[in-house]
Amino acid sequence: MTIQAHIASLEKKHGALEEELQSVLASPSSDDTEIARLKRRKLRLKDELERLKKTKH
Repeated sequence: MTIQAHIASLEKKHGALEEELQSVLASPSSDDTEIARLKRRKLRLKDELERLKKTKH
């Protein structure tokens, strides 16, 4: 897998996590643990994306 393809894959996963997070936040019975877990996963993906983008240039 090329770096560009890996970046595209991570961006897609990041977007899906954002949608899932927004859905959980909109739920009146949202679980704080679940919200924190999703935010951590999203941040890890963002960090990985930034790292890959820097190595690409």
